[in-house]
Order: sequence, then structure tokens, then C-alpha cells
Amino acid sequence: MEHELSPATLAELRRPRPYPAVSVLTPTHRREPDNAQDSVRLRNVVAEAKKQLEDDPAVTRERRVEVARELDRALAEVDLTYAEDGLAIFAAPGEHQVWTLPRSVPERVVLSDTFLTRNLVAAHAAERPFWVLSVAADRVALWSGGAGRVVEERVAGFPLDRPSEDFDPERQERIGDAPSTFRDEGTRRFLRDADAAMGRVLRTHPRPLYITGPEPALSLFDEVGALAAKAVLVPHGGLAHGTAEAVWQAVRPVLADEARGSVEALAKELDAARGRKDFAAGVDELWESAHTGRVRLLAVEEGFRVTMRDDGDHLVPAESGDLDARDDIVDEIVEQCLETGADVRFVPDGALGDANGIAGVLRY
Repeated sequence: MEHELSPATLAELRRPRPYPAVSVLTPTHRREPDNAQDSVRLRNVVAEAKKQLEDDPAVTRERRVEVARELDRALAEVDLTYAEDGLAIFAAPGEHQVWTLPRSVPERVVLSDTFLTRNLVAAHAAERPFWVLSVAADRVALWSGGAGRVVEERVAGFPLDRPSEDFDPERQERIGDAPSTFRDEGTRRFLRDADAAMGRVLRTHPRPLYITGPEPALSLFDEVGALAAKAVLVPHGGLAHGTAEAVWQAVRPVLADEARGSVEALAKELDAARGRKDFAAGVDELWESAHTGRVRLLAVEEGFRVTMRDDGDHLVPAESGDLDARDDIVDEIVEQCLETGADVRFVPDGALGDANGIAGVLRY
């Protein structure tokens, strides 16, 4: 199952396909007893997708059989042991993908000539993904973080292990001077290579970067490379050989402090926008502003969901299942704002006060 959404991956997902490109979305659950019905619900929504293929006169028999086969292959790949809050299956002639999402999605089936990506984009933005690079003299490990956890990432050659002939820990022990390891030319070369490798990762998967390590390692990494100056340094040794849980516990307080500061700064920015009369709030107003590219900053409470219907002039409240109801209107606004270059921030529930879950600062 896929999890990492890079700009290149998103562009590929949005590429037009031969009709029909099928998008199947369903909410899932991480824990018992809520997850007891996930497998049944998933099979049912895939069956609904096949029924829509059967009933669509624009789909030839050959194409229907081919896409149904891809749906079956995707279903076989789903492992609900690792489920998060939502699941997306994309299937088209000759291809399929399965995405697990850290944000709930409405259950739906869409047949089109492109895949439905807005829920994927909103989930990725809400997750606030980040990188953690754990640095030591003999090893540099990379961790992918977001949604309350980190996992070790094995890309771009990571983890990097220093060749044994280039690293002599016994010499360090004989000398009895741990910082001397970080004055060694071999160590400088090793960390310089790690900086370059991480730079390649950031070019294709840009995210905030946190670097952990003992003080001497962080100092040398800053000296020999270019990334430390733009990253958050977390002095904590042992994590290059550590566990994901140890890394998470090391960066968690830093993330919490940043989140508190970000919410406070956001509140001030929204208050200033009110005074300047370039403040917007509510789904209807922000939906219109998003589609005209007017939103510069969008703030969304993490648990905010609302179902609306477009009556031609405005969005009006609706019930899920109503004709033309839009269960994922918030995700649509998020994706549209990101498409037009807005800064999108998710905040804890209640943080926006009387803005009713969603607010923004307009460009004009």
C-alpha cells in the first residue's frame, strides 16, 4: 500500500487515463472494535464499483473486464492490519494503486478519465509529514514522520553505514576522546556524502527536516554540508542505531513546541486579517474564494467535516446521500487552495473559535 505523496507522484495520478479511471474510497479504522467491519465494507464498495462498470454503457466489455481485474488485484494487496483512517483504490486499464490515508474519507465510487485526488492531497497536508535524519560517526539513518509516529525510510541509499576500513571505534576508545572522531577526515567525508544524499531526497520529497545526533556530530554536519542551516537540530545521541519509538520520543517535544507556536502565530495573523477586511470564514465563502484563487492562507480544524450541496449560487447544508451532496467539500477546498499556492495549515479542533472550523486570509 502506498503512503508517500510526492509532487511527481501526484502529477502522475492526475494524468488523464483511458475511460474509465475508477476511484474507490472508504473510511477505515486503526483499532478494534471499530475496524471489525472494515473488510466487509471494503469488499462492498469494490463490488459497487464493479456494478457501476457493468451499468455504464460507455464501458466496453473488454475494458470492463480489464478494470475489474485491476480492482481485484488492488483488493488482494490491501492489508487492513496497517490501516489508518481512510483507504483509496485507483484502477484503470493496465494499472492499479492502493493508498492508505491518515484522514477519514467519505465512502464513494467515481468513474472518470482521471483519478480523484483531493482526499489524498488533503490527507497529506493534514499529516504534516517531516523527515528526521539521525547522524552518528558510523551511520546515518533516515526516518519518515507524520501523524504521531516515525518509520525508518530506506531510500537514496539510507541508512548509510560507514565502511569498516574507514572507521575504527577501537582507536576512539584507546584515545579516550570521543569528539576526536568528529575531527577525523573520514568522518567529514562520510557526513558530507550523507548531506548530499539527503539533499537529493529533499529535492524530490520536500518536507521540514529535523536532524538528531550528539553535539559534535551536529556541529560537523553543519560545517561540512548545506542542510543543517535550514533544519531543526535536536541534540540527542544514539538514534542512528535506535528504534522508531526512540526517535519519535526525541522529536515529539520539539514538534509540540512548534505546533503551539504555529497556532499562536496563526491566531494573530487571522486577527490582523479581520482588521484589514481580508478575512474569510465558513465553507461557502471559502469555497468560492478558493476557486477564484483568492485564498493566501487557509486554516482548517483537524476534525472539521461538513456535507454541503451546491444550489447554483451558494453551498447549502445537506445530508450524506442526498442528491448532489458533497461529503468531502472541505478536502476539495484544501486541494484547490494548494493548487493556487495557498499556505494550508491544519490546527487542533476548537482553535479557530467562532470561525466554525475553517478560516482564511485573502489575497485581495
